[in-house]
Amino acid sequence: MSYQPIDRVSPVATPARVGQGTAVEQSRAAAEVLAAVQVAQQCPRNTTMAIAEMREVCKNDVLAKRAFFSYPKGKSTVTGPSVFLARELARIWGHVHHGLIEMRRDDVYGESEMQAFAWDVQNNLRVSTTFIVPHKRDGKKNESAEQLTQLRDIYENNANNGARRVRQAIFSVLPGWFVDEAVDICRQALSRGGGKPLPQRIADAVKSFEQYRVTRRQLEDKFDRPTSEWTEQDVAELGILFNSLNRREVTVDEAFPRRVAEDELYGQPEDQAAKPAAATEWPAARQPGAGAEA
Repeated sequence: MSYQPIDRVSPVATPARVGQGTAVEQSRAAAEVLAAVQVAQQCPRNTTMAIAEMREVCKNDVLAKRAFFSYPKGKSTVTGPSVFLARELARIWGHVHHGLIEMRRDDVYGESEMQAFAWDVQNNLRVSTTFIVPHKRDGKKNESAEQLTQLRDIYENNANNGARRVRQAIFSVLPGWFVDEAVDICRQALSRGGGKPLPQRIADAVKSFEQYRVTRRQLEDKFDRPTSEWTEQDVAELGILFNSLNRREVTVDEAFPRRVAEDELYGQPEDQAAKPAAATEWPAARQPGAGAEA
């Protein structure tokens, strides 16, 4: 039996020295952290002013439209405050540092090790999570995941997966009552719809989904009632879903799983001129007031 000499086992190669640029960056980062803590202690946040600014900012229609995400999960729809709202609330609350770091990228195994964090430097409350992001994109139903090789695709995939962890980290360091009130104000702003009459907002909502080839019937099926019975909350929920489609957080097939083919809606090509008007009508048995005179 032979043994390998111990002097032939060498450790993993490491840099012989730290470059000047790296050393400067390490010193700068340490000094920046110390300065942030000192400023937070010397100039603490004004809670009253933060609450007043949050109430004013969350009334803005532009912010309210980006304040929520929506995606289907099983037979239900998951809706919640978005990372955009989380970052805005962190800015208003003050002395909250947050971010996303790619700690390591492994192109051999096709994955990146990421860290999302949020730190309230005034209260010294820090929340962080380390996670692995595979360099893959979920395929459509019954399709395998797509392996990502392009640098841009990998970057966007890492950023999308990390945004959810950053959002959760920020909400973990912010007071719960502060976040809840902001969410309520944003929902109220969505329900008002910029002062437009409800019928006009319903018509605009239906028209906006046409770019995704979503018909009125599909929208009515989603709420299980015709557009004439939609409420302000229904229109607000559609707006959240539409923004999620624009941000590619959800696909049309996921949002409308019961979507039917156009030939089933409109019939054969020769019948298309006569079918579209009837295809978007609500069934007589389900129309408002149907059967009331019977």
